[in-house]
Amino acid sequence: MKLNITVLPGDGIGPEVTLEAVRTLQSVADVCGYQFEFKERPIGGAAVLAAGNPLPEKTLKTCLDSDAVLLGAVGGPAFDRLEPVLRPEAGLLKLRQELGCFANLRPAAASQALADCSPLRPEIRAGSDVLIVRELLGGLYFGQPRGINETEAYNTMRYSESEVERIAHIAFQEARNRRKRVTSVDKANVLETSRLWRAVVTRTAQQYKDVTLEHAYVDSFAMQLITTPSRFDVVLTENLFGDILSDEAAVISGSLGLLASASIGGKVGLYEPIHGSAPDLAGKEAANPIGAIASAAMLLRYSAKLTAEADGIDEAVRRVIAEGYRTADLIQEASNRKQAHTTKQVGGRIAETVTELLNERVAYHAV
Repeated sequence: MKLNITVLPGDGIGPEVTLEAVRTLQSVADVCGYQFEFKERPIGGAAVLAAGNPLPEKTLKTCLDSDAVLLGAVGGPAFDRLEPVLRPEAGLLKLRQELGCFANLRPAAASQALADCSPLRPEIRAGSDVLIVRELLGGLYFGQPRGINETEAYNTMRYSESEVERIAHIAFQEARNRRKRVTSVDKANVLETSRLWRAVVTRTAQQYKDVTLEHAYVDSFAMQLITTPSRFDVVLTENLFGDILSDEAAVISGSLGLLASASIGGKVGLYEPIHGSAPDLAGKEAANPIGAIASAAMLLRYSAKLTAEADGIDEAVRRVIAEGYRTADLIQEASNRKQAHTTKQVGGRIAETVTELLNERVAYHAV
C-alpha cells in the first residue's frame, strides 16, 4: 500500500496537532509495511505570510495530486482585518471547492472515561453516538450573490435538487452501516431552500427502505441534541446548520479538541479536526491532538479503505484516554491543569499504543 498524503499544518495549533497525526500514521505504516509519503504545504495565514495567498497554486496542485489531504487549522485574530479574499478561511473554502468535497462527516460519541468532561448528566449522554453529515459546498457559504458595503451586507442561501440529493445519499449510506436512522434537519417552516431540502430528502429515502427517516426543525433539534442525544444516529443537514450543530455536539464527547471530520465525495478527501487554530495555545504544547489523530483514522477509513488500521487508531485513542492521559481541555478543575499532559505526550502515547495493537494483530494472523 502506497499513500501520498499532503499535510497542511496551517495556523495556530495546527502544526502541533498535525505533527502528532502524522506520527500516528507513520506508526501504522511501519507496522504494516505500507509506504506513506508526506508532503507539507502552507495554507491559511501561514500561506498569506509566505506567499501572499491563503491557498497558493503549489499547495492546491500538491493537494489535487495526492491521495488524501490532512489539515490542521486556519485563521487567527492577526488576519481578521485582511480583505475577504486574503483571509485564511477563504483559502480553506476554496480548497474544499477545488477538491469537490461536498460531504462533511463529523462524528461525536460519549465515552465513560470522559463522563466528567461533559456538562451533560451521565444518564443523558450515555450511549450517545452521533454522525453529523453536513453539506459542504452550498448554502450561505458559497451562494451568490453576496456582498458588503458601509451600510449593509448580504449572503444568499441557495441549493439545487442535485446538491441535496447527493448529500442525502451519503447520509443514508452511512446510516446503513450504523443504526439505520437518519434525522434530516432544516427550517422548512420558513426557508424555501429548506422546503426543497425536505422534499428531495424524502424522495431519496424511498431508495433506502431499510433506513428510517425523520425530519426536524433546526431550532428544536438544537435543543434535542443536548437533552436527548442518544436517540439520534445520522444527522443530515445543510452547510451553516451543520457547522453550528457539530460544534454543539462537542458536549457529547467533552471537548472540541476530541472531534474529527472527513470531507469526501470529491477528487481527494480532506481530513481535519473541527476545532479552530486557538492562537492563544500555539507553541505551548497544550493543544489536544486527538481530533487530528482521529481525523487521520478517518483518512485511512475513507481514502485508503484501511478499515482495520483505522479501527486500530480509534481503539488506541480510547485506551489512552482510559489510561488517564489528558490535555488541559479535558481537566475540569483549573487547579489540576498543571498536571495536564502535553500535546506530544498524548500523541506519543497514542502512536505507541497503535504500534502495540497492530503488532498484536500481525502476530495473531501469523499463528
